[in-house]
Amino acid sequence: MSAYSKSYNPFDDDAEDGDTRDLPDGAMDRQQFLRQEVLRRAEATAASTSRSLGRVYESEQIGVATSEELVRQRGVLERTENMVDKMDQDLKMSQKHINSIKSMFGGFVNYFKPKPVETAPQQNGTITPQPNSRLKEAINTSKEQEGKYQASHPNLRRLDSTDPVPTGPASAMGTEAFPKNSTLRAYHQKIDSNLDELSLGLGRLKDIALGMQTEIEEQDDILDRLTTKVDKLDVNIKTTEKKVRQL
Repeated sequence: MSAYSKSYNPFDDDAEDGDTRDLPDGAMDRQQFLRQEVLRRAEATAASTSRSLGRVYESEQIGVATSEELVRQRGVLERTENMVDKMDQDLKMSQKHINSIKSMFGGFVNYFKPKPVETAPQQNGTITPQPNSRLKEAINTSKEQEGKYQASHPNLRRLDSTDPVPTGPASAMGTEAFPKNSTLRAYHQKIDSNLDELSLGLGRLKDIALGMQTEIEEQDDILDRLTTKVDKLDVNIKTTEKKVRQL
């Protein structure tokens, strides 16, 4: 609902409208109604763009949180793959020992042979997982913008039609791009500013989405690789168990 009563005419001081005292009463009422309607629509549009900006900001926060969860999931997959590699390496050493035990001579010879250097895979438990470069850049850009959001819109999530409109100097576009009426000009400036921020916010959301898509594709590759390694490890375990029974 507009903050202005029907009796208020924000265009009374507008020099560009000229003197309306000579107009018939009906024409003056019509003109006043149209001016108030223009102001009401500008006010509603400004409030609507502010609310849309708040939704974009919230969506961006959700996108960043989801991206960080994807990064955490990558760390789990990488550590799991590392453990499977370690198990496979240990199983190969166990198979060598079993083969040595099966033959006293083989065991005697292997006793004097130099011990092979075991190259176990590096543990990733203390290493912070890194997302793909595209997602990493999108997350960093969005987090850098968060401070600017909070500075310019401290109550961004609760913006409504009662929020004040900018009353300072006009933007770099110059006052000639806006109406001469100060109240209407302030709403137009706010609308333009919100639309600019909406465009930038939607661009960052797109970058986050594309980065998440790349991250999911890379994690799918890790899952495929891990599945193949687990299947191979399962076969080797069964083979080793069979050799142990034959001792």
